[in-house]
Amino acid sequence: MSFYEDLVMHAQMNYSKYYKLYAQGQTPYELSDKREFSYDKQIDRLVREVREAEYIIVGGASGLSASGGGDFYYSDTASFRKYFGKFAKKYGFRGAFSGMQYPFETREEFWGYVVTFLHTTQHAPVRKPYIDLDFIIKGKPFHIITTNQDTQFVKLYPESQVSEIQGDHRFFQCSKCCQDDTWDAVVPVEKMIEAMGDGTSVPSELIPRCPHCGAEAFPWVRGYGNFLQGEKYENEYQKISEAIQSHKDDKILFLELGVGRMTPMFIQEPFWNLTFGLKQAKYIAVNDQYDFLPKQIEEKGMVIVNDIAAVLQDTASKMKKTYQGAEA
Repeated sequence: MSFYEDLVMHAQMNYSKYYKLYAQGQTPYELSDKREFSYDKQIDRLVREVREAEYIIVGGASGLSASGGGDFYYSDTASFRKYFGKFAKKYGFRGAFSGMQYPFETREEFWGYVVTFLHTTQHAPVRKPYIDLDFIIKGKPFHIITTNQDTQFVKLYPESQVSEIQGDHRFFQCSKCCQDDTWDAVVPVEKMIEAMGDGTSVPSELIPRCPHCGAEAFPWVRGYGNFLQGEKYENEYQKISEAIQSHKDDKILFLELGVGRMTPMFIQEPFWNLTFGLKQAKYIAVNDQYDFLPKQIEEKGMVIVNDIAAVLQDTASKMKKTYQGAEA
């Protein structure tokens, strides 16, 4: 087990122990009551911490994508209607994840929905918050860890710099995990989308199957089924572990973006523990709902409670103005 995976495992144990508290949108950690004076000063501090950092670890979660228009997962938004409108009309879905739990009468219908989901994320353009983030960290050594499966980060950066610990919509696995193997999902998804047309079912012969045992394939993502935690999964954890351990004596900035209350164990709580344990580490979180800063790291951290897209845009704008002023 890698260093970072061990941190996650302990955080998961904590989550199980205090599940009722987490389910209420809270945390068992003692929180700081310190606050930054104004939004502008918070942006100034974020700019300063980025510039002073010798290494940056970005933790990107669902709120980051949602802030840029990828907000179709949980509710009946305009983007949900845009991409999943025919399913909403036929089945009454009110968010993309609701379709993943629906008892479709046939596997052809089920796969019609799944490939629509995968095709939507595989082909989505890089969203504005990611572009702003890219500008903010440009020129700095960094590593990304993400619980998002929507391929946004790997559209911007080499896979060696991104740890996708919850899977990736570009890959299939065996639904029975008969072999430690993943394979391309992009081409099969394209073929199913083309064959489905305006309908909601794919042809039986196009339902993807495992090349080893013939069972149905499944997206290589946690939450859809029997998630394969094999060599590829372990490699994702190894990348983030090596990034942290090789820079543990540097001024690391842990930048957390959009972590909700369902999965604090993958990014948020490991970041808190690392910030506390590493002498020169700093921590900044951006969240549109939760102002959670442990008292133990209140002198080393800050939470900006605001729209993530706005914070990243304002930070990038501030940095651009500073650069332009320096060149003048």
